[in-house]
Parts: sequence; C-alpha cells; structure tokens
Amino acid sequence: MALAAHHQPLLAAAHGGDPQALEQLLKISRPDIRRYAQQHCLLSDVDDAVQEALLIVSRKLPQLRVLAAFSGWAIRLVQRECRRLGRVALRYDPYDEEQQAQWLVSHDEPGLRRELVAALESLPAHYREVMLLRDVEELTIDEIAARTGLTRANVKSRLHRARALAREYLLGDRPAKPPR
Repeated sequence: MALAAHHQPLLAAAHGGDPQALEQLLKISRPDIRRYAQQHCLLSDVDDAVQEALLIVSRKLPQLRVLAAFSGWAIRLVQRECRRLGRVALRYDPYDEEQQAQWLVSHDEPGLRRELVAALESLPAHYREVMLLRDVEELTIDEIAARTGLTRANVKSRLHRARALAREYLLGDRPAKPPR
C-alpha cells in the first residue's frame, strides 16, 4: 500500500493538520486498506475494519513520527482491527494476548532476558539471523534482503516464521482453542 511519490506532499500536509489533505489522503488510502481487509478479515467484518482503521488514521496521523512508515502503519491498523473483530466474532485468538500478558508479568527482568535469549537460541540459524537483523539492528526488509542476498518475500517469510517459533517457544505452544 505504498503511497506514490506524488502523494508525499499530501501526506505531509495531512500530518501537519490540513483537514482537506487528510480527507484526500483517507480517500486515496481507502481502496488499499479495503483490499487488505478483504484478504484478512471475515467477510462480515471488512467494512467495520476499514472504517475503524481510517478513523484511527484520522485521529492519530499527527503522532506518526516517520511519514515514510505511513503505509505499513495503516496496514498494521487494519490488521489489528481484523484480528480484534475476528476474536469477537469467533471467540478465538491464535495469539492469546491474555496468555502473553500473564507470561510477561510472571517473569522478572533477568528471567525474561534469559527466556528471550533461550527462545532466540532455539531458532534455526537462518530464522534467528533475520529476526536479529530486523528486531535488534532495526534494519528494513530491503536492508535485510541486501545483506543476506534473500528476496524481500523470503525475508518476510523467514521473519514471520521466526517470530511464530519464538512465540511458541516462549508461551509453551499452548494456542487458544476455538469454541466447538
């Protein structure tokens, strides 16, 4: 959902508080956000997810520190909204946030560090490398691809898999079960 270069001034104006620019930015962004929601939400939740994501963009755009991150931020907003609506509709959360919160509060800082190191060490080297480059060195997907010689798609895939494996390791692979 990358905004075209000629939309960057519009984004900057909207970020600066121009209401007409914000309205135009939302209008331009809506089709991409909708397309993403159609692929990741329950069909009945698409309109709600799009509306909520656009509402959050309109309210929180001035707080966005790096304008180049707008597209990824907007996609994450609709992604979260799809998950939230799905949890409500299905009473199911594959990333059980309550379980994650309980895990966090049950560890002191040194224990948490040991667990995180152990989770990283449990990963296959090719997953660990991508996760460390992204989450520790804070490289972009393109920078990781250039450094490792992988394609963008491979970097994204490995990063997703590495995070899933680390989450399974840390939470003891006890995903929430959907109701029957």
